[in-house]
Amino acid sequence: MTASRVLKTAILSAALILGGAPLGALAKPAPDSFAGLASRLSPAVVNISTSQKIDRPDAGEVPQFPPGSPYEEMFKDYYEQQQASQVTSLGSGFVIDPSGIIVTNNHVIEGADEIAVNFPDGRSLMAELVGKDEKTDLAVLRVKADKPLPAVAFGNSDAMQVGDWVMAIGNPFGLGGTVTAGIVSARNRDIASGPYDDFIQTDAAINRGNSGGPLFDMDGNVIGVNSAIISPSGGSIGIGFAIPSSIVKRTVDQLVQFGETRRGWIGVRIQSVTEELAEGLGLDHPHGALVAETTPGGPAEAAGLKPQDVILKFDGHEVRDSRALPRVVAETEIGKAVPIEVWRDRASVTLTITPGRLEDFERSETAAATPPAEPEAPPPEAGAVRVDALGMTVAEMSDALRERFKIAAGVQGVVITEISPDTPAGAAAAENRIRTGDVIVEVAQQEVATPQAVADKVNEAVSAQNKVVLLLLNRGGDLSFAAIRLGE
Repeated sequence: MTASRVLKTAILSAALILGGAPLGALAKPAPDSFAGLASRLSPAVVNISTSQKIDRPDAGEVPQFPPGSPYEEMFKDYYEQQQASQVTSLGSGFVIDPSGIIVTNNHVIEGADEIAVNFPDGRSLMAELVGKDEKTDLAVLRVKADKPLPAVAFGNSDAMQVGDWVMAIGNPFGLGGTVTAGIVSARNRDIASGPYDDFIQTDAAINRGNSGGPLFDMDGNVIGVNSAIISPSGGSIGIGFAIPSSIVKRTVDQLVQFGETRRGWIGVRIQSVTEELAEGLGLDHPHGALVAETTPGGPAEAAGLKPQDVILKFDGHEVRDSRALPRVVAETEIGKAVPIEVWRDRASVTLTITPGRLEDFERSETAAATPPAEPEAPPPEAGAVRVDALGMTVAEMSDALRERFKIAAGVQGVVITEISPDTPAGAAAAENRIRTGDVIVEVAQQEVATPQAVADKVNEAVSAQNKVVLLLLNRGGDLSFAAIRLGE
């Protein structure tokens, strides 16, 4: 066998071991150079500088001089300058339309009185704010130029895979246009910055000042907006995050068209499905979003959704976990009736729901906000009951307990007053699934109004040899489910 034949045989064997696919189909080769992309794309990436005036009342009062004194005007000008100082910040952005539409981060321009866009060719143009969105940390600016501007296009972030090459261009530390390259390190990252977190993680160097700049694929399309880093020092350690273009494009389109976002809303408060909850609800594995509470008069209530339903699919989209649902709902057309599949009473049920508009609900909530009502007279305090199977003590609601645990007026149920360590309740408390002061509303899907009712329902679960017991809790006005494993 010739050397060439041996090499071909080795390559074929490797391809079969890796699943039968040719090596070239598994990964794109590293580019020889990023120079061509950098040269073509850099003209569309801009530096953004902002200034904000801050009043300084601590600068003192202008000294009083006789009218007409030469010191009068001099000291007046000096103190006015001291009382109104400016704070300046720098960031990045990129042009998406030759007419002058620019995308950046909201935190780059937040609170700015003036926004200047600085181009690589030396031009500086004042910008107006078209719209911004705090939930995704995006903003759209507009500048007026005497000729069409270099622009870039959005790509498909959903097609990016871990290991794909990417390139970032931005304005780190105010140095000016800087190019860095790396790979997609991870996808679908949640960094707790907002309700729609779905970040692309990259090891392409991203530093302060890169915020708002583009992350490109190897075709030169924007697949992300660089927005955050993890760093103890403030410099790049190879952990940067970009908002995926699948989110950016939709948000930007709405900001350009309406000056604000228009997101779907169904009116539910949800929580994650843990292994214990999945077992208690009869699911084969933890997935979906558990409905803890529905908004009175909201689309979910109108569709027949109930607390303890687990949303598995929404408008045909799989709901992998509780993080996925807000994004899917937000992207759904407002007023369009869509199917929703839920897990209820250990079976799948399909309902029809019509999303409303999130922003309308938020505005109505703000307008309707009123001081809390005067509390009604609570029922007299009754004796506490020890629930041995769980390892906790519960008591009937009373004035003293409301005061002790800051329980709002109108909240009814049975109060957890003591949790013993090394018990099922103690294990749940260690994971913050329950704590003293929580109000038990339901046990095993049945409402409870007295401490003895709680003990009876738990004992029934023990007698039935159930492995977990499901509690519906009210904590600070929010409802949530907690599954406590029995016998631990």
